[in-house]
Amino acid sequence: MQKENQKIIVVERKILFEYGRNNFQGFKSHEEFDYESVILQNFENMRRGDAEHDSNYKQPIAYTSIVNPTTKQVFTYQRSKQDKNYHEKRLQGKWSWGLGGHIEPLDTKNENLLRESLEREVLKEEIQLKGEIENINILGYINDDSNSVGEVHFGILYVVKTLGDVIPKDSEITYGGFKGFEELNETCKNCNVESWSKIVLEPLRKYLEN
Repeated sequence: MQKENQKIIVVERKILFEYGRNNFQGFKSHEEFDYESVILQNFENMRRGDAEHDSNYKQPIAYTSIVNPTTKQVFTYQRSKQDKNYHEKRLQGKWSWGLGGHIEPLDTKNENLLRESLEREVLKEEIQLKGEIENINILGYINDDSNSVGEVHFGILYVVKTLGDVIPKDSEITYGGFKGFEELNETCKNCNVESWSKIVLEPLRKYLEN
């Protein structure tokens, strides 16, 4: 099936932001507002090709960062530059420290389809963890309407803590490895980094320092 015809999970923008009262741009912590619960109580299915062109809906993404709490490093990767390996041209070749993808109806088998998507998309399909997971926490949310990608997507920032190595499995990942925050800052200055990764850089730093 072509990706445009896939059924994915969406939520109405006006419901997600409670008719504008909780709208924000950038990052908002989970402690400030529980958007996860709003999504879980109000999601619906939509054809992906339609959702990509309808800003009345937001496509939730379980945007997942893999961190090593001991070394204070974050798994960082570059999205493939090759056309045959990367469908989403708006993100092709960019650097990122967030894994994850669209949430599909098949992720509704358990109570929390967002975390089910994280386990399926990230921990089974995109990477292989060579070590135990200490825990998985929800840190907050990402909203960036300043570009065509962010306008129709909404990020739920999850953090997976592990002391093990991460092996990329997905052909969409060209390179992957752990980096400290000085390296990540340099990457932001010198490389093409996707906007969501820039937004979550400071929240991730504070999380690991605390």
